[in-house]
Amino acid sequence: MSTTVGLISLGCAKNLIDSEVMIGHLAEAGMSLTPDPELADVLIVNTCSFIDMAKQESIDAIFGAVNDRKEDPERAQQKIIVAGCLSQRFAKDLPGIMPEVDAFIGLDQITKVAPIIQNLLGLTNVSLSKDEGPAATDDPRDFVTLKPQYVPDYSTPRMRLTPDHFAYVKIAEGCNHTCTFCIIPKIRGQHRSRTQDSVVREVEALVRSGVKEINLISQDTTYFGMDQWQGKRPTPSSPVDSSRGESLTTLLQAINRIEGDFWVRLLYTHPAHWSDELIQTIAACDKVAKYVDIPLQHISDRMLTAMKRVTTGDYIRDLLRRMRAGIPGIGIRTTFIVGFPGETEEDFNELLEFIEEFRFERAGVFQYSKEEGTRAHQLDGHLHHATRKSRWSRAMAKLQKIAAETNQAQVGKSVRVLVEQPGIARTEWDAPEIDGSVMVDEALPVGEFADVRIGDWRGYDLVAAR
Repeated sequence: MSTTVGLISLGCAKNLIDSEVMIGHLAEAGMSLTPDPELADVLIVNTCSFIDMAKQESIDAIFGAVNDRKEDPERAQQKIIVAGCLSQRFAKDLPGIMPEVDAFIGLDQITKVAPIIQNLLGLTNVSLSKDEGPAATDDPRDFVTLKPQYVPDYSTPRMRLTPDHFAYVKIAEGCNHTCTFCIIPKIRGQHRSRTQDSVVREVEALVRSGVKEINLISQDTTYFGMDQWQGKRPTPSSPVDSSRGESLTTLLQAINRIEGDFWVRLLYTHPAHWSDELIQTIAACDKVAKYVDIPLQHISDRMLTAMKRVTTGDYIRDLLRRMRAGIPGIGIRTTFIVGFPGETEEDFNELLEFIEEFRFERAGVFQYSKEEGTRAHQLDGHLHHATRKSRWSRAMAKLQKIAAETNQAQVGKSVRVLVEQPGIARTEWDAPEIDGSVMVDEALPVGEFADVRIGDWRGYDLVAAR
């Protein structure tokens, strides 16, 4: 009788791919998968720990699983594994804090999950905890290695959890930036790109299988390939030149040559590594969605310096103007952080003025989250939570007003959409599970492109004319 495994996947699309890889390896090992935790011999909780809210959600899910096992006699023998960013970030602490958990695995162990499960169930007696390098603790339940090195390949077993018509493709892992508010480099390690050939082969296979939308993701998508360059790395004052090796530009050009009716979307681009060459490539490639996700975080030079964003306000404004001029019809998505330590009312007002001037097609705001282990955690000038919340509310009100005006401007236009489910579609400007939707005729086939005319809008969503 095969082992049955359940999985709870939390966090971002990058974490979702890790879950898909784990499931792929479990299926390859002959294990059965179940969506019902109560039916699982082993339950994996793949966690997130980017900010406090994500940590709390992960902790709640873990203890929820522990309590359910305790209360259900039929689950008494169930094993619980904690995986993902929480496990990696707090590897030294969790075995002592969570004695009820049967194993902790890190980011380098997602391809080793099947033998780890076999060990837990007594089906094999192979020592695994030290095989992948230095472990976090000497606890036999701890399989976490402290400095992740893993990066997926096109041949990596993977079982997609997204609908048939769209997929995420992780083109790199880790991050070389040292933004003072962010813990990700300490969790996921330094940036390491896949080869262009590996990514293209994966995209080709997905398109052949009927996927209509490819979402390229990583911690820093615009840095793709550059970690393999010899010599000086590019900076905002030393722009990208793809003649030096593989880059996001050469990757997009290669993907654009793949036969098929699909679009490819860019998520998680860092402003520091953009170039006119990349702008020209996006404009020229008909399969590249005219949509860019570029988290800017702030516009005040004081805040950008404090955040260690390696950009300035003038650099960002100039880049956005070049993007708008160079890519007709571009939809720009961004995010901002308000209430960062030391942020003054003057800094915040500059951000509001910037938002009003550039009128982003898609945007969001986060309140600063004080994360242990980050440099910002030690900064002076942390703001009262009421100030952070007030600034978030004011910024969101501005963004909501702009969103309404942006949607009103779409009324009467014909747009191409990808039908997500009966009666619901997305435009080129709408990333899955992030942005808005278009209400369309329920007769339109799911997973296919359609051309519709916008007749109205509601909140963040558009309504196609009947």
